[in-house]
Amino acid sequence: MDTRTNSHREPVRRGFTISHQKVVLEIDFSGTLWGYTEITIVPTSSELRTIHLHSRQCTIHTITVAGHQADFTHHDPLAHIGMGTSNDAQDCHRHPELKRKIYSALQESDEGELTIAIPREAYPKQSGQPIVGSIASEAATPEPQTPMHGHGVHHVTEFLPITVNIGYSLRNPVDGFQFVIPTDSHPYRVPHAYTTPSSPDSARCWVPCIDNQWEKCTWEFEFVVPRYLEELESLNDDEQSEANPTLVVCSGELVEQVAHPYNSNKTIFLFSQAILTSVQHIAFAAGPFHILTIPADNTADDPTGSSQPLIYAFCLPGHEAFLKSTTSVLRPAMSFYSTEFGSYPFGSYKIVFVDQLATQRFDSSSLTLITIDALHGDDAIEQCLETRHTLGHALACQWVGVNIQPKHWSDIWLVNGLSLYITGLFIRRLLGNNEYRFRLKKDMYRVLDLDVGGMPPICQPQVSDPPDSATLPFINLKAPLVLHILDRRLGKSGTSLGLSRVLPKLFLSAISGEMQSNALSTHAFLRTCRKVSGVDPRSFAEQWIYGSGCPSFGFSASFNRKKMAVEVTMRQEAPAYKAMETNEVSKALLKPVPFFEGQMTIRIHEADGTPYEHVLDIRAPFKRYEVPFNTKYKRVRRNTKRYLARQAAAQAAAEGDTEAAEAMGMVDMGFGLEVWEKEQERENWKVADWTEEDEGTMSGATYEWIRMDADFEWIANIKFDQPDFMWVSQLQRDRDVVAQLEAVQALAEKPTAIVSSTLTKTVLVSNYYFRIRCEAALALVNCAIRRLEFLGLFHLFKLFLRYCYDPEDPNQDLFAHKYVPKPNDFSDLSEYFVRKSLIDAISRIRFENGKSPSVVRQFLIDQLRYNDNTANPYSDGFYICSIVSAAARATVSIAPPERGELLPSEVKIEHNAEDADLVKQTMAEVDRYRSMDRLIPSPHNIVTIAALEFYMIIGIANLIPSQTRVFFPLTREGNYTQVRIAAFDGLFLTKCLALLAQMGEMKSNLKETESLLIEEDGSIPEKIRESKKSEMDAMIKVLRKDREVGKNEVMREFLMPIALAPDVDHEVRWCILKLADLLIRPVDELPPTVKIHLPSTPVSETAPQPPAVKVLAKVARAIKSTGPPSKSPLVLHNAPTKLKLPPPPQPEIPRIPPPAQFRTEAKRGPNPVHSSTPHQTKVKGRPPKKPAHLPKAYSGGMSPNDLRASRNALMKLQANKHAALFKQPVDPIRDHAPNYFDIIKDPMDLTTMGAKLEEGMYRNRFAFQADFGLMISNAKRYNIAGSYVHNEAIALEIFFEKQWTIINKTLEAADKSHVASAPVPAPTPNPAPVPPTRPRAPPSVPKSIPPTSIPTPTLIPSTSRPTIKLKVGAQPKATSVPTIPKPRIKTKVTNTSPDTPPIDAPPPPYIDDGSHDILQEVLAIERENDEKRHRSVSEKERDKVTTTGPPGKRKKTTSSTDEDDILALATPAKREKPSPPGPSISVPKPKPPVLLPVPKAMPPMPRTKKERPAEISTAPRPSNTEVPRVSLKGKEKEVIPSPVTVAPKLKKTPTPQATPLNEKKCKDLLKTFQKLPEAGIFLRPVDPVLDGCPTYLKEIQKPMDFGTMSTKLSQGKYTTMEEFRKDVELVFSNCRQFNPPATFPVTCADIVEKAYKKEWPKVIEKRLSWTEKRGLQGLMTSLVKEPVSWVFREPVDPVALGIPTYFDVIPRRDARDLRTIRQKLDADKYDNVEAFEADVDLMLQNAIKFNGVDSEVGNIAIAVRKRIQELMANWRTGATKKRKDGEKGTPQPTKKTRVG
Repeated sequence: MDTRTNSHREPVRRGFTISHQKVVLEIDFSGTLWGYTEITIVPTSSELRTIHLHSRQCTIHTITVAGHQADFTHHDPLAHIGMGTSNDAQDCHRHPELKRKIYSALQESDEGELTIAIPREAYPKQSGQPIVGSIASEAATPEPQTPMHGHGVHHVTEFLPITVNIGYSLRNPVDGFQFVIPTDSHPYRVPHAYTTPSSPDSARCWVPCIDNQWEKCTWEFEFVVPRYLEELESLNDDEQSEANPTLVVCSGELVEQVAHPYNSNKTIFLFSQAILTSVQHIAFAAGPFHILTIPADNTADDPTGSSQPLIYAFCLPGHEAFLKSTTSVLRPAMSFYSTEFGSYPFGSYKIVFVDQLATQRFDSSSLTLITIDALHGDDAIEQCLETRHTLGHALACQWVGVNIQPKHWSDIWLVNGLSLYITGLFIRRLLGNNEYRFRLKKDMYRVLDLDVGGMPPICQPQVSDPPDSATLPFINLKAPLVLHILDRRLGKSGTSLGLSRVLPKLFLSAISGEMQSNALSTHAFLRTCRKVSGVDPRSFAEQWIYGSGCPSFGFSASFNRKKMAVEVTMRQEAPAYKAMETNEVSKALLKPVPFFEGQMTIRIHEADGTPYEHVLDIRAPFKRYEVPFNTKYKRVRRNTKRYLARQAAAQAAAEGDTEAAEAMGMVDMGFGLEVWEKEQERENWKVADWTEEDEGTMSGATYEWIRMDADFEWIANIKFDQPDFMWVSQLQRDRDVVAQLEAVQALAEKPTAIVSSTLTKTVLVSNYYFRIRCEAALALVNCAIRRLEFLGLFHLFKLFLRYCYDPEDPNQDLFAHKYVPKPNDFSDLSEYFVRKSLIDAISRIRFENGKSPSVVRQFLIDQLRYNDNTANPYSDGFYICSIVSAAARATVSIAPPERGELLPSEVKIEHNAEDADLVKQTMAEVDRYRSMDRLIPSPHNIVTIAALEFYMIIGIANLIPSQTRVFFPLTREGNYTQVRIAAFDGLFLTKCLALLAQMGEMKSNLKETESLLIEEDGSIPEKIRESKKSEMDAMIKVLRKDREVGKNEVMREFLMPIALAPDVDHEVRWCILKLADLLIRPVDELPPTVKIHLPSTPVSETAPQPPAVKVLAKVARAIKSTGPPSKSPLVLHNAPTKLKLPPPPQPEIPRIPPPAQFRTEAKRGPNPVHSSTPHQTKVKGRPPKKPAHLPKAYSGGMSPNDLRASRNALMKLQANKHAALFKQPVDPIRDHAPNYFDIIKDPMDLTTMGAKLEEGMYRNRFAFQADFGLMISNAKRYNIAGSYVHNEAIALEIFFEKQWTIINKTLEAADKSHVASAPVPAPTPNPAPVPPTRPRAPPSVPKSIPPTSIPTPTLIPSTSRPTIKLKVGAQPKATSVPTIPKPRIKTKVTNTSPDTPPIDAPPPPYIDDGSHDILQEVLAIERENDEKRHRSVSEKERDKVTTTGPPGKRKKTTSSTDEDDILALATPAKREKPSPPGPSISVPKPKPPVLLPVPKAMPPMPRTKKERPAEISTAPRPSNTEVPRVSLKGKEKEVIPSPVTVAPKLKKTPTPQATPLNEKKCKDLLKTFQKLPEAGIFLRPVDPVLDGCPTYLKEIQKPMDFGTMSTKLSQGKYTTMEEFRKDVELVFSNCRQFNPPATFPVTCADIVEKAYKKEWPKVIEKRLSWTEKRGLQGLMTSLVKEPVSWVFREPVDPVALGIPTYFDVIPRRDARDLRTIRQKLDADKYDNVEAFEADVDLMLQNAIKFNGVDSEVGNIAIAVRKRIQELMANWRTGATKKRKDGEKGTPQPTKKTRVG
């Protein structure tokens, strides 16, 4: 179906139009049809050389154009979708690629699959007769043309028509045409064939054509079919006379039926369609149909019925008895439509009932194909009502839908809505006004539930594609309602009768040809409404047609006695707009209406009973109206004469006085009924009456009740608060069924004894419409509560007792009574529906814990057990279904399955013996009815379907085991289609929902988290949405990981082949892809190659490409320093993470700043270093190297904090709703700004800013801010004030300033805290003079350094600069001094004499902000890692390094550790012991090491795998040096570790730990092998004699087979999984060693080994045992509920908590919290309990590390640690106790068992 081209300009683009098409087909009913089609085309251009037609599935044999053979190509893109090789094509993870290719193929096929080259002899020729006008002018406007004058007349050349003859055949079609033939499963199926709308492009699947809804032409058909489908020779004369001849029914009119001239066993049917019709509205069916002629109505105007259209109905043999009762509605419908809306647009109407139709109905020109499910007999009730509506709608579609089509896809709402609207009018004529209005009100409630923010407008002119299948049902639901309220509003204008005058005018213009192409547009329809009614519907259309959403009103009313007026307060909200208020994209696409305006009619029923109508003009969301009051009477009191008179009239009406009954009408119908008049009966029914207080309130009221929107002019949710006695008055005295429905629903929300009695009376009084009585019965459920002593249930039982045998004791307790029903008699249809509603209502009664009372379940069992339908003239199939459904509903508790399992406040619902017995009884009755349905089938096996749904519901509720033995047989072909669907549903849902039910704990935790978050910040809607999203993601994750669903090997193996199979229809393929989206993780694919298919057009246009973002290359900046110039033009203002600093060439004198300028930072990323030259020195004899692994974003000197802040600001800017205009560079052509670059010399945009930021072109965050200011100033400069762009720029600037202020304050506060946390050195004695040195990297950078190159580490106190401690990695021992380990070097920056002349020019003042210290730590750690990597070098090679030799060269480090890893390594951990394989560290002997005190605030923590031990620096310290205190203040602090002497140890290669044997898994693996057919040769040892291989034992030294392995397993000869694995692999290697490649044994070995490789990872998978996992989950649940854990419940959000440096201190990969740990625990991420404990310890360690031991969070962390230790100790004690109590233990439950 061509969905993207303009319907009226398409012929011009194509180059021709079609004037006539002839189709000649022969059908053999074995899956094949063949023939030819003749298409008469009229060229519109002399340049036409190629004809493009649509044709799928057909095999094209020959094509002639004007009698000349023509070349052609036929390529169906959908049939040639390739996914690579066979192995690649079976990769189920590539389903997104397949979906994309299908979309591309569909788009490619729009142009046409069949391309025909016109022979030179058949080129277009002019006819010589010019015509006025053109096709272009025809499509210029959607309205009818006015006569042209003057220059409007122009001539277009007319060309002679060309006939294209295409011979083709079709065999076993998949889409478009359906052959129904007998099979082994359906041996008695009647063969027939018909066209089917199985896909959107189904027409091209059975005939070459132009598959376009708007391409119309006349048609001619010729069908050749067998005369009889039976072999007449095998039948006797009587059977021959009863045989059904083959008939063909087709769109159009039957011309003649003739015998085949050459074959007497064949018949030819000729049809003609003279009315222009699209191919999509052409259909036909062929088969041995039975025909029924619908007789005409003998009316006074046409007593013979000759002027009425002929109506024929066809059905398959065996269904003749149902045909008349089913189609009896067609003639009244035809008469109604013809009278109200004009004559029938076609000659006759045919309806054919066929089998296996893909949809319920297929409407075509003068023909409707409908499924045989719609057939029903005379004993049907529900089917009768449904089928009448279906057939009425099918006939209405002939007027609008087939004859009148939408002009554009956006107008489909109008065509579908009009057909449904006039169908509703017919239902009103057929079933009455009450039924019509009741259905409208119910449809309105459905629209209100759906249209809350996710649905589009019913008309979207900007969308050129057809509506999505998910939104089309909503459009079809809302469109007739919109037309109804439009009719009501037009009818109030005073000059119109509403749409009753508009529609005949539209249908007349379509029949007369005035409507162009019979295409109706929304604009033309609204213009016709305006012309006819004089009312401008534009504001109405903007709100209800082009806008989405529905209003929600809140009304309240009060009487003002002073003003004698009723004050009505109105408040309006728009839920759809509110839901999308913050989403600008959704608002632009879905166009929610923020406020609905219009007039609303309210009706005040005043005290004298007279209704007065008033109109409220709604022009604001909130308003108070003063409605005048007309009478001074008060409400009718019970002690007045009027009350007595009314009571007497009611009594007379009850006694049969018709005049009194007519006078009474609906006024207080309960009066006069015996039930409510006798005191004894009132007591028996427990009738409640108004109290004196209520009477006083009622007597004081000035009006009876008020109706809002009395004329049903709004699709709105109206909440009106008025007292319950007013609702009772409205229910009893208002004749409108909508008013009664509103009153019942309002009373249901106010459960009282009075309400229960009123609703009971409503059910009893037969004068009420039966649907209102049914609603009242359902409303009684709300009154069945403990507060009212379950009065509602008593009334329901009392009402149902009328259909049962009376109890012997009149005072029988109804809650203990056995309800034995009387024999069924459904003659009174109202009582039948009320009876069904009573059963439905009783099944909905619940206790507070969600369980249904046992008396209710027993009641339903009795109804099934004692049902008697022997004397009933109507079928009870649907009645039995309602009881079975009610029994399933009552058996299952409505409480969520997870309640009570994790929440101690809830009482867990246990099923006791009584519950089990009731379930057993119910199952027995349902089984009995299912067995009866096999013997005596119900209509379409509806009882079996209800039974299957019953099994499914109680199976999902885990009340019975999964009924796979019941479901599986019914899924097979041969069963009724709906039964098969129900059986498949049962299989799928019991499996999938059983998986999802296991997630109850996760959902419970989510609920607890929500409540905590709500208490903190009150953001309820956002948290609920996030919770639902995370819950859905978790459910999908569970399905994907389940071995029987997402990991099912069979499904994964066949999913892609099925989707790629050529015989898979449209719907199946898309369902397979949807299933793949849900269950299989997609794989990333390469960007697809864009293929653009362009038709042959005279002008080729190329769209200009937007300019790419250009980032200027950086230039070398001059270094403003008096020091030596840098060797590299790149000036480093930031210490890189992996920077290696070689020693300087010569000593230099640094300039020493005062002490106030120094600050040190620990545990923090490096900040900008304001001096670059002190760090950029070079090693003598080595060329300078560029810093390794320097992130590009830091190259401009921006600090990590500034970079992070700038990135954050840029991300927020791009997400802002005002930033759309600033995201890309300005394109003068695209943006219509040709002089932009003349005015703006320095353009800037957000994309360029992001590129510059990542390229390192900003020095600091203020440069980033300056570029943003430049962008805003450019926008303000180019665009005038008040323009849209200017206003957007101001809004974006305001947003940025707010964010930037917050960022600056955060960074400034962080800087201040760093200054405050810097350690202050203690004063030391005057230092001894030393040679002046320049700060440099430690000389220990080389791997081997002679002792003479290392100066004596003299400690020189300094008062002018602080001591900077540098932790350096250990050095290898020198060969010259093997016994004395080399001391660790600690360099100090000392104060030098100011008189020493500098060798070079002094550098600028060096301000150490802590980055230097961090850098030296990083260097030390890197060096130590380098030493570890080279520790395997032999001692001989190390001995070659002499003490006087040159320094050793350091190898380049190739570590790819990212910034977070380096920061984590640079951050020392507290109280951590060095790892044993670490480097040896020792100190010199002269002085003992001074151990620094370590804080004892926390006990030692076990280290996790991811943590790195802190490096321990050692150095001799003078005795007079005071040990500095460890600073623990603030979030960031420095910890000075103590020197420790560790004996040198060689690093050993760790051996992999052996996995203990899991005997059960190994046996299961062997069983899996045994199931493979190819594994048969490996199941026993090789016998050289028996197997014919005498040399086997000579060549194979260690023979092995699966049988031997099974024996070894039983004898316990395996101890580890590795031993078992070696034997399995030995089997395969032996086979390949002995047998040549490609032989049968090797092939078998390959197949078995493939299965082994799939299963082995599952076998060795490590995870916690079920007992351990449940125990730890319980521990986590208990911990989360305790108040002490509140800090750790959610992941740390640095932005929300105002700690932007958190992930600098704590690497993101090491962040832990209780929620993350619980998710890992639930997902089986922990191999053992120790890993779980390590994660908990890491969480607490992170808190102490970031906040400090003495902080509030640190204290909480210590308290949490103690609590966790207590819980773990209790759990271990309990687990040990359980193991001792029972050695067998509790096995892990299977997946089908309910956990918990």
